[in-house]
Amino acid sequence: MCVYRVREERTFVEWAQNEIAVVPDFHKRILFSDEAHFWLNGCVNKQNFRIWSEANPQEYVETPLHPVKLTVSALYGLVESFFKNDEGHNVTVNGDRYTAMITDFFIPELNNHNVQELGFQQGGATCHTARAAIDLLKDTFGDRLISRFGPVNWPPRSCDLTPLDYYLWGYVK
Repeated sequence: MCVYRVREERTFVEWAQNEIAVVPDFHKRILFSDEAHFWLNGCVNKQNFRIWSEANPQEYVETPLHPVKLTVSALYGLVESFFKNDEGHNVTVNGDRYTAMITDFFIPELNNHNVQELGFQQGGATCHTARAAIDLLKDTFGDRLISRFGPVNWPPRSCDLTPLDYYLWGYVK
């Protein structure tokens, strides 16, 4: 692990500890968000699939070059939406689609609940850090936005800090 990443994670954890010292249930006031891919042909992540043997079993697993997959977005542990175009086909999430999802689905849903004190965390995916998306989320959450380029910087590659990564996806998959 590089020194820069350790420093960023330490800065974030110290910030979170200070917030918890002021508001003990602070961690319950953050909406964590994340995405996961589910391959529909039964393939699994090769990093999580190992064959152990004393001798080389000459085993291999054939996988298609571009398997059909489903991307699921979750917020606070609840399935939120799928990204499809007008014809119902899966699409790649880019900054414009992500900003539209925030505008059309996420903010209206927030307005149905009392969320003045909630923070929002998102990772550093390119679509999340598009200027329009960051500006919209800053307008909505102010200094409670935890994101790359947000008021509170989310450390890159910090899946150990979000419950969706260290619990939900492993359980669901």
